[in-house]
Amino acid sequence: MDPELSNSLSRPLRIALAGFKLESVTFLPNLTELPVFQTVEQWGADLIEQHRNANTPTGGFIAVCEREGVEMLPIVYTEAEPAGPCSEEAFDHYLKHILSALHGQNLDGVLLDLHGALVTPNRLDADRDIIAAIRREVGKKTRIMIALDYHANLDAQSIQDADAVFGYHFSPHTDQAATGERAATCMVRTLKGEINPVWHLCKPDLMVPSIFSSTDLQPLAGVVHDSIARASRSPYLDVSIFAGFSYADVPNCGFSVVAVTDGNRDQAKQTATEFCNILRENRPAFSHRDLVYGIEDGLAEARRIASSDPRPVILLEHADRLVDSTHVLRALVDARLGRSAVPFLWDPTAVATALAAGVGAQVKLLVGGFTSAKAGDPVMIEGKVVFAGPKAFSATGAYYTGRWIDLGNVVVIDTGYLVISITSRPSVAVSEDCFLQFGLKASDYDFILLRSKTHFRAVYQSICAGIVIIDTPDWGPADLTTLNYVHVQKDRTYPFTDIKTI
Repeated sequence: MDPELSNSLSRPLRIALAGFKLESVTFLPNLTELPVFQTVEQWGADLIEQHRNANTPTGGFIAVCEREGVEMLPIVYTEAEPAGPCSEEAFDHYLKHILSALHGQNLDGVLLDLHGALVTPNRLDADRDIIAAIRREVGKKTRIMIALDYHANLDAQSIQDADAVFGYHFSPHTDQAATGERAATCMVRTLKGEINPVWHLCKPDLMVPSIFSSTDLQPLAGVVHDSIARASRSPYLDVSIFAGFSYADVPNCGFSVVAVTDGNRDQAKQTATEFCNILRENRPAFSHRDLVYGIEDGLAEARRIASSDPRPVILLEHADRLVDSTHVLRALVDARLGRSAVPFLWDPTAVATALAAGVGAQVKLLVGGFTSAKAGDPVMIEGKVVFAGPKAFSATGAYYTGRWIDLGNVVVIDTGYLVISITSRPSVAVSEDCFLQFGLKASDYDFILLRSKTHFRAVYQSICAGIVIIDTPDWGPADLTTLNYVHVQKDRTYPFTDIKTI
């Protein structure tokens, strides 16, 4: 046995934990600044308390480390809702603190909870730079393993300094904690000398809008299922299919496949290449444009569904990137289809105005459409304030389970035909918490306007009459060819190589 390994086994394993995450929409005009991350950051022991038993990769790290008697060095965890690129100040701030905490530590490993689509003005693959900097700090012998979002944009250079990487299998991301457990289990087994992980990455040159990255949709659902089944039949094999994040204009945008094996590079390459080829050969099948409606046709389809089913119909304004788009809201106000709900519209100014009026007041105010022209013009609403005040809670639902959500101040306004909750901090409604936290029920509404991409499906797909995907001219369109990509390799990537199919 390696003397260093033998020495490490005579004491508890020491593993550092850190997380820094943002899904960067590079087309958005404003940067995500340091104060945004600071509102949710967790340091040291607080990181452990906030993530224990939560459906987060860090929660999975903690579960395995505590089960295996690992001594943890929790450094920092922070994240932001999908938004514009991370500022250089924020990037430098957190990387500096992570490196400082690692410096001089006698560590066996580092577990990182990253997204894989972090971009700054000067870094098109900022996650790669984080991993590389940590590798330089801890040296070659300390193991580095990473849990990544299913929507990570990767190439081999992105993860070249990692011993192994693991991605969520599913979207909705119901297996975030399980992904952290996969990474941490690999780490512990490696440090015990049981396995020696090696990996291979392959790219199929495929991009899809986020709504079509749902692993509830075929044929993607079948490919993901087969990859998990393949891994389960091997002594040690892990396969991650990453859908990529198509609203980040970066050279490695799009799908990728990573296979991790126990020392068998040929098996890793063969497995990753096989699933990559399946994706490449069936690229048009992953585009479901027949599921997308314009606003007028979408409302008509919603009416049709509602006419034969008493459950709520979901209107999905998927192109909304910053939770303030007003295109479908305006249509709902004009059409007055029936009793409708619009949860979690982000507008701090509107919140402040209604908050000042107080519960019970009749208010008339403009809401939404403030982040960019593409979000639409503000919409006038008039109604009674039925809730006003701060709101924070531990989330429920299969996606956000156990995660602490702080919406800041919130107001809920009832117009008589529409109930809208407006938040001072951006958050996407993905579970029934957006109703239950205010004494409401999703089942009380005929139509519910959501802005999620896939995560809402974990809860709403089973309780709604139908889902109507409505395309609007915001920054997350269903037709990727309408965006002005500069860095994406369009000469080889679907759908740009086959525009006639769009």
